[in-house]
Amino acid sequence: MGRITARRRVTRIRRDQPTAVRADVLAVEEPLEIRVDGVRFVVTMRTPGNDVELAIGYLVSEGIVAAGSDVDTARYCAGTDADGMNTYNVLDVTLAPGVSGPDPTAARQVTMTSACGVCGKDSIDAVTTRSRFDPAVDPLIVKPDVLLELPDRLRAGQSVFDKTGGLHAAALVDGRSGELIALREDVGRHNAVDKIIGWAAAANLLPLREHILQVSGRASFELVQKAAMAGIPVLSAVSAPSSLAAELAEERGITLAGFVRGDSMVLYSRPDRVAPP
Repeated sequence: MGRITARRRVTRIRRDQPTAVRADVLAVEEPLEIRVDGVRFVVTMRTPGNDVELAIGYLVSEGIVAAGSDVDTARYCAGTDADGMNTYNVLDVTLAPGVSGPDPTAARQVTMTSACGVCGKDSIDAVTTRSRFDPAVDPLIVKPDVLLELPDRLRAGQSVFDKTGGLHAAALVDGRSGELIALREDVGRHNAVDKIIGWAAAANLLPLREHILQVSGRASFELVQKAAMAGIPVLSAVSAPSSLAAELAEERGITLAGFVRGDSMVLYSRPDRVAPP
């Protein structure tokens, strides 16, 4: 596996203080080429680590697989640096017998950046994939205190962020007990979510009924889409959602909470899932 962090000499300037040159720690960003049955499907920019989870989660988000059993193997393959060492930046996912591969026209035509999980799609219809699961019928009722505590618990679990200050995070939470089940970090918030979903798929936990997806930063359309594809009924974000994220959450029957900070939150869809204080 590649490096998660890298050290670099930097110059720090502060008002009324001497200029200082010192070493700093940065979050690594490298490309990952995901192949499906030997054919390149997408290249995404990510922080190395949990790459198999990332690939499986991405395939869930694209509607290609719906369970860990849909994947036969996932292995690093060709991809070497100038010294002939494996870069661990090419991953080939082999689908299980009987599982149809992606439509060749669905392959992303450009590299996805760490800021964009839908780059390369050529139409609005192409970025909206119908889930095999239906979050709208999920019976989960969440206590407000459970949601309000999640941002601090997410931040407390970000070990790489502590070193770099440059990573997003996503956590999977049991909606009834409030137990934090899994947490992943990445330079791209959509990658962090894919790693969570891929972990759950590999453990054959999909659909994620009665679970909460907590994310750092804002809630974008693509994160709501990924939650829907995994059957997650509640998406909670520290910051604001986009208008399209709120519309899609309403359409898919997902409770979307934004500005979850301190002692307040804003519910943009399905407020009935959050119990009155």
